[in-house]
Amino acid sequence: MDKNSPKIGLVSLGCPKALVDTEVLINKLQKLGYGISQTYDNADAVIVNTCGFLDSAKAESLNAIGEALNENGKVIVTGCLGSTPEFIRDSHPNVMAITGPQKFNEVLDSITDNIPIKSNPFEAKPSSSYVKLTPRHYSYLKISEGCNHKCSFCIIPSLRGPLKSRSMASILSEAKSLVERGTKELLVISQDTSAYGLDLKFEETMVNGKKLKTNIYNLVNEIASLGVWVRLHYIYPYPHVKQLIPLMDQNRVLPYLDVPFQHAHPDVLKRMARPSNNVHDLEQISEWRSINPDLSIRSTFIVGFPGETESEFNFLLDWLEEAKIDRVGCFKYEDVSGARSNVMEDHLHDDIVQDRYNRFMSRAQKLSELNLKEKVGKTFICVVDTVEKDHFICRTIFDAPEIDGTVSIPKKQTHYRVGDHVTVKIIGSSEYDLEGELFLS
Repeated sequence: MDKNSPKIGLVSLGCPKALVDTEVLINKLQKLGYGISQTYDNADAVIVNTCGFLDSAKAESLNAIGEALNENGKVIVTGCLGSTPEFIRDSHPNVMAITGPQKFNEVLDSITDNIPIKSNPFEAKPSSSYVKLTPRHYSYLKISEGCNHKCSFCIIPSLRGPLKSRSMASILSEAKSLVERGTKELLVISQDTSAYGLDLKFEETMVNGKKLKTNIYNLVNEIASLGVWVRLHYIYPYPHVKQLIPLMDQNRVLPYLDVPFQHAHPDVLKRMARPSNNVHDLEQISEWRSINPDLSIRSTFIVGFPGETESEFNFLLDWLEEAKIDRVGCFKYEDVSGARSNVMEDHLHDDIVQDRYNRFMSRAQKLSELNLKEKVGKTFICVVDTVEKDHFICRTIFDAPEIDGTVSIPKKQTHYRVGDHVTVKIIGSSEYDLEGELFLS
């Protein structure tokens, strides 16, 4: 790449799906011959990939845009908040351009129009390196975009459109390329991973010499053939999910499901207009675990939804304990501009929502502490995420990067590197994390 080529800075906000979009932009820019800047000062322009799901996320995005304008001055906005350009221009009228999520070509057009490469384009030398925004040993693999559901608290379909599945060939090609570049763990993501292929009517396609229906089971089975860890996120609890459980072991498809339950009480779920309000009961979770007792389930919940009664909230707490959810996150309900839940009756006072959040997290912490105590004395395969001066930070097969717990082990062996798999005996636990030692057979 020409050292005099313009350099573009990027700011990525929001979820892993947005991070994947930022990776795509970086690599498309490099193919065009642009450099990537780590600082505002050295950048000829800055792209801010925004989040617009919650009002708090919108505020964070506006602040990031303002900072980029103050520090650099030439800013292009993309991502979910870009779907509401007038909202952005009310606060920041001087941005160069605004595009919605996944509008890669519009972003690139704006860059090439405003920050052209001055050298002869036929002599430009695009970078041959591939930039990842995650560590080398794990990568997010986005299999679809958008969502068909109309949950009353959510505006994602209006921001990102209906479900649009990628072809199996495209996904598997990307997965293979990532593995060849050193990825040892693929984290499968989308807005609704379980629904993969629905928009394509589960059409048959040729994959690796076989005619297969385009569905989540066949896709995961083919990804698993690459021989790396495969972790499934954003799995809606549809009945067909149980077909995925037999694929799980400790070497390929991991015994781990990230399932966005959001609540447990059927009346709250009905008000939320959740697509799975009749299927994610305790019997279904029990059935999954009867197939694979090692299955670990992570989920997120919303407390303080309009109309949520004390009885409905206590039902959720009891359900959480009975379901034995392994990793738990929680959000306090907040209105989102454009969501139907905004106009529902019986919005709860902030003090009540905060109190329920505190009680929920207290219960979740106690359950996590008990769950992790049961792992003491056992051995697990772990991946090294970080090498510190005197210890390794690892993860078990039951924990996803950045959102779940870790295992800290003394650095008695010096030859292990980030991404290596090690066998660890657990010797201690806390509320969310574990302590271990290398198990040498």
